[in-house]
Order: sequence, then C-alpha cells, then structure tokens
Amino acid sequence: MFDLNTLKVYFIAGSQDVPNGDLYSVVEQALMGGITMFQFREKGPNSKTGHEKEALAKALFKLCQKYKVPFIINDDVELAIKLNVDGIHVGQDDLKVQSFIDHFKGKIVGLSVANEEEYQKSNITEVDYIGTGPIHATDSKADAGVEGGYELIKNMRKLNPTIPIVAIGGITAQDVPALIKSGANGVSVISAIAKSNNIEQSVKGFHNQYKNI
Repeated sequence: MFDLNTLKVYFIAGSQDVPNGDLYSVVEQALMGGITMFQFREKGPNSKTGHEKEALAKALFKLCQKYKVPFIINDDVELAIKLNVDGIHVGQDDLKVQSFIDHFKGKIVGLSVANEEEYQKSNITEVDYIGTGPIHATDSKADAGVEGGYELIKNMRKLNPTIPIVAIGGITAQDVPALIKSGANGVSVISAIAKSNNIEQSVKGFHNQYKNI
C-alpha cells in the first residue's frame, strides 16, 4: 500500500539545481530537515552523465536509506533497475509505464500529468501517484508549461477523487495549505529547498504549514 505521507515534502533535485553543484550535501541537509521522499532528477546543463551520474545516484540512494526516505530516479529506467532503487518517476514524453512496470512490482511509480488532456491519454492504473503542475511559473524545468494555479489541482481531483496527487512548480511553504485544501496530498519542491540558505529550516517550514490545515 502506497504511503501518502511520502508525498508531504517531496524534494526533487539534480546537480544542475544546486548553486555550487554539491548535490550530496544539499540532500543530506534536506534529509536532516525531514523531507519525506527524494527524486534524483539529473537533467539539463551541468548535469552528470554515465558513470559519474551512476556513482552519484548510488551515493544518494545510500544516504536516503540511512534516513529511511524513499529514493526515486527520474526517467532513467535502466539506472533505477540497475541500482534497485525505491522507485521511478516518468514524464509524458519518457518511456510508457507499461513498458517497464514488471521491473517495479512493489516499488513506487510516479507519472507527470499536467492537465486533463494528459490525464485522459495516460494509463494510471499502474502508477502510485501523479505529479501535477506547474502551479506557478518555474525556472527549474525548461518544459514545465503554463502555470495552472490551485485550480489545476482542483480540476485534477475532480477527474479522479482517489489518485494520490503531488503538486509541483514554483511552490513555497506558504502554498501548502491552499494546495492540500484544493485536493493535493503533498508538494514537490526543487528551488525552495535546493537554493535555500538554510535547507533544514526550509524543509521544517513546509512541515509546519501542514499544521495550519
């Protein structure tokens, strides 16, 4: 059974997202602050590839295991299978879930679903949660699309009352109560944690907002 609590403060990052490129240190501080899941999304300029990417993934996976936090790999199905990580997250333009689902039985599978059109063409029967956004404009993803605000979550929740939804896109701690009230089960964050001057406190700030719901 998928644990909805893992979506509460879901940190997503790659080397390209942290100011000094030291992703390991950033993730460690985020884990100390209390992130509930981590997605390794190594994409774009300054991101690592090949053996370097694999070595970093392996180190981060081990770190997440130490804190008992699920470690998800974005898009790279081959690497996720090789390292036997906790799960995979794919987008609409990545491999179709049906093509790799047999390798992820008992693991976490997430899918990006940005709007109703994408929802209607997605087979979500095999996925544990969907990532929906962008809620606000964001620089973290070049292909993020048009911001949808809280209404985007409300509309997605109407389409499916039961699927776990994590909101993404320019989210700050202040957005948490409104997003949860709109139907999200949690928030996924890149910049608000990766670029924070006090990562631990920023993570705790997200958790504190859940007390206001």
